[in-house]
Amino acid sequence: MEPVERLYLDALMEDPAVPERSLRPQLLAGARARRRPAAPTAPWAEPYAGRVAAMDALLASAGEDDWSRVIVEGWTLQELVAHLAAKDGLLAASVGAPVLGPAIGANDALGRTADVQNYERARSPEQTRRDWRAQADALCRHLTDLAPGTVASLDGLDAPVSDHVLARCLETWVHADDAARTASLRLPHPIPEHIHPTADLCARLLPWTMLLSGLDGSGRTLLLTLTGPGGGEWHVPLGVGDAAGGDAPDAHITADVVGFCFLLGGRGDPRSFPADLEGDLALAHDVLDTAPALSGP
Repeated sequence: MEPVERLYLDALMEDPAVPERSLRPQLLAGARARRRPAAPTAPWAEPYAGRVAAMDALLASAGEDDWSRVIVEGWTLQELVAHLAAKDGLLAASVGAPVLGPAIGANDALGRTADVQNYERARSPEQTRRDWRAQADALCRHLTDLAPGTVASLDGLDAPVSDHVLARCLETWVHADDAARTASLRLPHPIPEHIHPTADLCARLLPWTMLLSGLDGSGRTLLLTLTGPGGGEWHVPLGVGDAAGGDAPDAHITADVVGFCFLLGGRGDPRSFPADLEGDLALAHDVLDTAPALSGP
């Protein structure tokens, strides 16, 4: 069995207490019966492929009531899955991979999301799930022969395709957690080998989240220590374009790696985020306050 799916199924079986109206027994049975391995892809895209497989297992036994339940942004589960398919499709179009669903009209994430959601509302939730998974798998297969430094564009942002794929991993991870929490389920986090590159992306985004929020961190640096499996330590220059420096950092933030990734993904209140801060506390708070700036629906 693929490691991500084994982790998913094992975690579902960890807690013997089953809350009233819990979907865990049905979900476990369905995931066992209909699990699908992560699509083959380039090694640097495996974190994304793993989260797709984990979310697909979560969706495997969703019933009619589950699909119509509002998850986030006022979207039902079916609309949320359509949103993921929309953004995956935009990235696929940027790198020449097959694009499923309606022909691309709007090239921005919100516009494409609206188009795909309208298209999927006329179809069954299971068709939406299959289309989303097929789109993600098509993208994964296409990435096999693509260099990670290939420039791709998504929502007007030009960046190496490897970074865009890690961003897709983070969004799929966050939204899978949204769906699991709404159903009172606990979805296991990715394996450490998949968490670390995602956390690395989050660390490298900090100069951009500050700049997007109107703060210029040029000439200042942050030591970021992320604890837990998949964590690590980053000496982050906080000015866009600044070279990594070896000088003593101006501030030091220590936090849980999963919590920090979710903060960048728009989950959690920066002001109550559990972290140990040292050095220039005002700067450390600025980093945390602006961390979710690039998150969106």
